[in-house]
Amino acid sequence: MNLQETESEKSFRASVRDWMAEHLRGDFESLRHAHGLGAPGYEPALAKRWEQQLAAGGWTGLGWPRQHGGRELPLAQQVIFHEEYVRCGGPGRLGHIGETLLAPTLMAHGSPELQARFLPGILAGQTYWAQGYSEPGAGSDLAAVRTRARIDPDSGEWVIDGQKVWTSWAHESDWIFVLARCEPGSIRHKGLVLLLVPLRQPGVTLRPIRQITGEAEFNEVFFDGARTEGALHLGAPGQGWVVAMYLLGCERGASTLGQQAHFKSELEQVMAVARRNGAARDPLLRQRIAHAALGLQTLRSHALRTSSDDAPARASSISKYLWSNWRRSLGELAMDVLGAEGDIQAGDALHDALQRLWLVSRADTIYAGSNEIQLNMMAERALQMPR
Repeated sequence: MNLQETESEKSFRASVRDWMAEHLRGDFESLRHAHGLGAPGYEPALAKRWEQQLAAGGWTGLGWPRQHGGRELPLAQQVIFHEEYVRCGGPGRLGHIGETLLAPTLMAHGSPELQARFLPGILAGQTYWAQGYSEPGAGSDLAAVRTRARIDPDSGEWVIDGQKVWTSWAHESDWIFVLARCEPGSIRHKGLVLLLVPLRQPGVTLRPIRQITGEAEFNEVFFDGARTEGALHLGAPGQGWVVAMYLLGCERGASTLGQQAHFKSELEQVMAVARRNGAARDPLLRQRIAHAALGLQTLRSHALRTSSDDAPARASSISKYLWSNWRRSLGELAMDVLGAEGDIQAGDALHDALQRLWLVSRADTIYAGSNEIQLNMMAERALQMPR
């Protein structure tokens, strides 16, 4: 990617800023800089209205093909949108899982009927999705899933039994895509199916998981004879692992640059507190802040390098390991900048933001594949490289 913006890209960046300034106000003002469920000011019903506002403005499906209602924008403009969205205070996206993970998978592995049924609701910000992958015995080792799915011979429906855990936003979602074992006796990557399952039905129970911050962004989801239509699967039954891996590959893309714009705002908050309380005069803390800033630039360069469709898989596989360690270190730096005051509730917005950063960043190296699993994957891929 060319790091020097063209005049048309600069104009596009300005158009994003102008639209955000015009629309992220009034009823939506409380959502400004609210990074997601549990954050101060983040009200889910309002966040869903904001998703629909984005859709009406043409800011959803930016990279989708036009045949599916998208704008088919080049990668550079997608990156610009995600960066400016965060800089302008755009709130966390409740539609993220549907728009950036499920939708591309539907386009690649779903039938035309499934695409026509589900893509419009995702694009319009009217249908919300959760991801049913992790289980108590199958977290980073996803191939160990034990949730079962079978076809009811009388109705032709899938019947699902099992449990999913760490399911983000399930309590605010309408549907969940579920990786389940559909062939009795199958093990590991064989005999799996990826099902599209309605959440609001008998046989589905949601139980919130209280986090260290006091919030409950995640859920346990229990399936006890839950049902979905026989045709609501992506790819062929038994080939679910291939589809599931394709979906996970969609996590690499332009939206990662928006994540890093959020990281930059957190770093700026750390710097603001350091200037305010005098911690910036400490040479060791000042050196750590500089190191964090350099690390963030490295993350951005890596994300730009690996966002293109032809980027090698081995390059993108280290992204999660890199950013999670960086942000965990930033959380530790935030508490050291606060000093002894970090142990108390001060009722100050910046102070509270740094405390929350430290708490939420503790999980970064665990979820979406723990550090240990990521290192194993990198080692395996390195050994498979041509010698």
